[in-house]
Amino acid sequence: MRVSVAGAGLGGLALAQGLRGAGIEVDVFERDPGIVARFQGYRLVLDPTGFQAVRDCLPERWHPLLDEIVMDASADQLVLDPQLNEIGRLPGCGRTGIVVDRQVLRHLLLTGLTVHTGAALSGYDVLADGKVRARFERRDPATADLLVGADGVASAVRGVLSPQTVPTDTGVRFVIGRTPLTGEFDDLSKAYGSKIAGDGVSLLLGAMRFGTPPKQAAERLAPEVTLPDIGDYVRWAMILPPDASMDDLTPQDAVLSRMDGWHPQLRALIEQADPDNSTLLSIRVVKPGERWAPGPVTLLGDAIHATSPTGGNGANTALRDADLLRRRLVEAEAGRRDLLGAVDDYERRMFEYGAEAVRSSLDRLAAFAPEV
Repeated sequence: MRVSVAGAGLGGLALAQGLRGAGIEVDVFERDPGIVARFQGYRLVLDPTGFQAVRDCLPERWHPLLDEIVMDASADQLVLDPQLNEIGRLPGCGRTGIVVDRQVLRHLLLTGLTVHTGAALSGYDVLADGKVRARFERRDPATADLLVGADGVASAVRGVLSPQTVPTDTGVRFVIGRTPLTGEFDDLSKAYGSKIAGDGVSLLLGAMRFGTPPKQAAERLAPEVTLPDIGDYVRWAMILPPDASMDDLTPQDAVLSRMDGWHPQLRALIEQADPDNSTLLSIRVVKPGERWAPGPVTLLGDAIHATSPTGGNGANTALRDADLLRRRLVEAEAGRRDLLGAVDDYERRMFEYGAEAVRSSLDRLAAFAPEV
């Protein structure tokens, strides 16, 4: 069996690692011109299912390294005012999970894979023998037994496979960035994992602390793996009112312009952020609709069930996809089921929990951006 994966995000890479470990040939095609063409280094909280999924997709020899580069986390999920006074609690109980840096995890998942960059998919053809040929804008086509669209909200694979499934823009915008975590911000500890409610905006903070710096951990535990040399930091995100204007401001200045009179440490946190890694993003979702006709093409992650980041379940659901599809394809490779039956079973289950993930993320969006 040979599998082509479109998209080098966490879900597509986890699938590729899992297939590689099972002896299945897999190629990853990424439209970006290089692996680090875009900054992808913010913290994630993985729930037990998501963490176990990525663990199961990785070679067992890397499990000690994975355990070394993550941290346990819990949060009371308070609601604070701009002076850090507690004024409420977010719906639900406090959140626990495993915190990991996306950039570090992505580099671990990239190790040993065949990744073709600058490979923007322009379409595909299902051939007479049941295989699928992926076409690209600036490289030769690639033929495989299965094409997996793991290419995000703007999925080119989905555009052909399920053109009626399109992203929905919630109208909510947010600015995200990161700031080195120093002793100056010790008094902000209760704000990590909580919501700071300002005038029409919400500021969300999350700490990323490494027990061992990732680069050093890899050198000691898995020398064949090269991880980024980064230190502890605070990931921050300000959710803006629907359709908020940036008024030609930089993302960092747009946040500061909405923080007049806020606690000085909160303002300092934004002022000391890396401006190159601060960006404005929109919150778009993709809701799984009707199933497409069975065939040698499927979708994974944000390409079929993009969630609002306020749900905290986007990466978890994509990793769950990767592990489920990996398991089904391993069964097909072993002759325990046919390929299309394996893909059909994956899609049936994925549509069910994927739709629920989108729904629950939108429910939580209202708690962080009350105007939606």
